[in-house]
Amino acid sequence: MTITKEIVVGALALQGAFKEHLDYFQKVIELHPQQYNHYSFKFVEVRTESELNNCHALVIPGGESTAISLIAERTHMLQPLLDFIKDESKSVWGTCAGLIFLAKQLKNGKVNQKLLGGLNVQVVRNAFGRQVNSFESKLDFSSFIKDCNDFPAVFIRAPVIDKLLTGDVNEKDEEEDPNIIKSLNNYNNKASLEVLYTLDNFDNNNNHLIVAVRQGNKLGTSFHPELATEDYRFHKWFIDEFVLSK
Repeated sequence: MTITKEIVVGALALQGAFKEHLDYFQKVIELHPQQYNHYSFKFVEVRTESELNNCHALVIPGGESTAISLIAERTHMLQPLLDFIKDESKSVWGTCAGLIFLAKQLKNGKVNQKLLGGLNVQVVRNAFGRQVNSFESKLDFSSFIKDCNDFPAVFIRAPVIDKLLTGDVNEKDEEEDPNIIKSLNNYNNKASLEVLYTLDNFDNNNNHLIVAVRQGNKLGTSFHPELATEDYRFHKWFIDEFVLSK
């Protein structure tokens, strides 16, 4: 007798590129039917607390980080999201604006912008400049995704991670910079913080820009894997490494 387990993966559908993520996840299952034949996957748009609570994993998509924060508050989704982040059995992936929303600290944020505090990192908004400075680069992710040495990562007004934090909720900035927004979530992610990828010597400026991190079952990427034309490897890795491993 074959036992089928239902797995629900949601994409926060308040604003941004949520539909693209769901389409990519669905394509992964269609392309690898034998690998996932013991599971029944549902990929759903999440706008309400009940929809969120049904999820085993959640993607927070790219878009506009201030808008996502504001809409979450207005629709009474902020507290359910804060609670979801605290649940160690749930996996969460933030891409671009989603990375900002998932971070513990933010530079260049807007007044009253809220953060979920699931990743012990400080993020800088629009680190590469305006929309016209958006770009695509083929990156080598083979150190954590097998044979993935040419992934077309799309950066659109992308943030970067400029500081790794200890995770101490009482941690103080040396300068107590008033321009740094801190998450009010009392959640403390105690998992090891792993830098997955840096853009080295970007624009020949000898920069080491952190654009992908993992901390336990939380993942953050500066770029948009859901816009990599017909390349579903990053989404497959998330399913295999984060969703099914839990």
